[in-house]
Amino acid sequence: MDPTTALQLCRFLHDASLMLLWGACAYLCLLVPKTLADTVWRVSARPLFAITTIAAVTVLAALPATTATIGNGWNDALDADTIQDVLFRTTVGLAWQAQAAAAVVMVSAFLLPESWRRRGLALGSGLGLAFLSLTGHASMLEGWLRQMHRGNDVLHVLTAGGWLGALVPLIPILRLLDCKDCRAEALVALRRFSNAGHVAVALVIASGIVNTMLILKRLPTDWSSPYQKLLGIKITLVAAMVLLAIVNRYVFVPWIGRNHNRALQALRLGSITEIVIGMAVIGLVAVFGILEPV
Repeated sequence: MDPTTALQLCRFLHDASLMLLWGACAYLCLLVPKTLADTVWRVSARPLFAITTIAAVTVLAALPATTATIGNGWNDALDADTIQDVLFRTTVGLAWQAQAAAAVVMVSAFLLPESWRRRGLALGSGLGLAFLSLTGHASMLEGWLRQMHRGNDVLHVLTAGGWLGALVPLIPILRLLDCKDCRAEALVALRRFSNAGHVAVALVIASGIVNTMLILKRLPTDWSSPYQKLLGIKITLVAAMVLLAIVNRYVFVPWIGRNHNRALQALRLGSITEIVIGMAVIGLVAVFGILEPV
């Protein structure tokens, strides 16, 4: 595997892990009633630990892949002087140090008392997502415009991750609607997800438009450009996610009172489909995020 492909794979796995962790843990901490959140956490703790492990491992793997990409291939990946130059003399190195610190926070969260673990994961993954703004196309700008672009990047990834990641605990919450003891709290969690989802989707779309204007200063219409082609596919997939979210909210949710089982099955399938599309979007960003934006 060549260094660029390895770096793109690390970017995909790391960014996807951060988004899933952030959205899932923030949703459980902020919007799900505590008793229900504790129940969902118990069934989700192992998968979330596995996702945390992926996030931490990909941070470690990204350093040699980045060094090889910047240098002259894999021969430089383990060269101490080259690694030191990348770490301490480049913006990419600063960003890697920030991601490593966020990974330490996430891993350390599992050493906390159980009631604090999801809060620690939300903090670490949220910081990791925010630190993604240290690299990328915002670095091409100067002064206040660079800071505005980075702030918009932070808003974009946090709201996108909040939307996508919250779908993970939502799936077991939908199952708990069939449990008499959990039904009332599950309905509260579902309603809060719906309300917050409206805000998250609106912010994702708005911040995405701002990013496109800051980078390209126009819509991606040049299909001969690899960057614009992949960006256009991303926009199409996000539009599909938004359409699916609208169908879930305004078609399937009202069915719950009339055709309970079919509505829940449709909502679960819709949520899983949104997650799959979201993973495809993250994969595209991992690829075109390191391309020249022309």
